[in-house]
Amino acid sequence: MRSRLGLNGLNFFTAAVQAGFGPFIVVWLTQSGWNPVALGLALSIGTFAALVGQLPGGLVVDQIHRKRIVTAWGLLGLGVSALMLCLPPTRPLIWGAQVAHSLASCVVTPAIAAVTLCVCGHDSFGERLGINTRWASLGNAASAALLGAAAVWFSERAVFFVTAALTVPALLSLLMIRAADCVGDADDHPAMRHPREREHRPWQILSEPALHVFAVAAALFQLANAALLPIAVSTLTQRHEASGLIISATIVVPQVITALLAPRTGRLAQTHGRRLVLLIGFAAVPLRALLFATLPGAVPLLAYQALDGVSAAMFGVMLPLIAADCTKRTGYLNLAIGALGLAAGLGATFSTAVAGWIAERYGPSETFLFLAAVGTTAVLLLLVAMPETRPVRRRPHASKATLPA
Repeated sequence: MRSRLGLNGLNFFTAAVQAGFGPFIVVWLTQSGWNPVALGLALSIGTFAALVGQLPGGLVVDQIHRKRIVTAWGLLGLGVSALMLCLPPTRPLIWGAQVAHSLASCVVTPAIAAVTLCVCGHDSFGERLGINTRWASLGNAASAALLGAAAVWFSERAVFFVTAALTVPALLSLLMIRAADCVGDADDHPAMRHPREREHRPWQILSEPALHVFAVAAALFQLANAALLPIAVSTLTQRHEASGLIISATIVVPQVITALLAPRTGRLAQTHGRRLVLLIGFAAVPLRALLFATLPGAVPLLAYQALDGVSAAMFGVMLPLIAADCTKRTGYLNLAIGALGLAAGLGATFSTAVAGWIAERYGPSETFLFLAAVGTTAVLLLLVAMPETRPVRRRPHASKATLPA
């Protein structure tokens, strides 16, 4: 129980820390006199570092047996990058903070998945990932309120002091996870073995066809999904319908839906298989795009954002779960998570650029129809080519493994 409570806290506070690197950076740098070109360059540097760091970050976690230690170093990296943002915002400093945050995130995300697998075992991994996602969503929502209050009552710079301070409870939560609380046996998943004991090489994850199919589907999913809300909000702004309350609600509503659905998503994936959950989550994206195209408006937008919560809950749970299924032979779970994260990140990066060009040239309705077509392609790919990856449940075993310290 203690270790599971520690996992809850770790996901909650890590998500809270990550929230501090969102829109608050844009506000702080704009208030500090940065022009849009300099601001866009800084954000692009962070995005590029996040893409480049996905594969090395996952491989580093795979090659370090002590998962809790590598998680702690990643959290410290997030804290240091937040403190860097508290200093006078020179270009080298902001660029360095963006790179440090991106690289630390590329380590923390797979490391938490690795610790989770050790605590719960592969058979219960999906359900536990759902609980992780719930606590991460709650952390995002709580942190948005806390950081917003800090910005109003103190200053925009105070946001980053609070962000750095939130790494302390995240580290304390990590300390609650004990090595003796691992429930899986030594053969449950090769990712829990010492790196020297693995029989395969990292590149052998590429021999798993399901991983390739899901990577392409994840890229298409994000290509269709990432630009939906920005284009919708931009359209509402042009009509003078995008109030601050509406914008806040578009962020809060998906977080609430994700928190409610994520544990059920994990259980559904364990009982009915991965493909069913993937198809439901991916189908919500083209449906949402079609609704944006045919029934625009501020109030309907909030209802449509509930579908974003459905997609976020299912995609957030399924990415590491599919990675675990596809590395049951090789053990390179975190490298697979990094590869899937890279595919999803590339899709999201191109989404806003492509959708922005289409919106400027043809209009928002045509943009939404294009994004719906891309989302439908992702669903069809899963339907036709994605195999069921859920492993056969093993019989209970009396032996225990130990969580890498």
